[in-house]
Amino acid sequence: MDAPTGPSGPSGASGDVVVTLLGKPGCHLCDDARAIIERVAGELDVRVEERDITASEEDTRLYWEQIPVTLINGVQHDFWRVDENRLRNAITELRERR
Repeated sequence: MDAPTGPSGPSGASGDVVVTLLGKPGCHLCDDARAIIERVAGELDVRVEERDITASEEDTRLYWEQIPVTLINGVQHDFWRVDENRLRNAITELRERR
């Protein structure tokens, strides 16, 4: 679950935005979040990474009750559910500020 995915691949052609999904195996809300994140990432050409919180005691402690958690460039954006429009707007606004 740690390998970067998405249209820009590991090198990140977009380079400016990385969306990270924190989740765990067997999490149906994580599956729902992944579908939304991948759709938005494909439209906006951003890199997507996933991190399995069960691989790290710290991640498990911090995020167990919040998954799925969405980070944009390492900053928590959302948890439990991903709102497609809110994610799209956050990425667009981040790019406009640069």
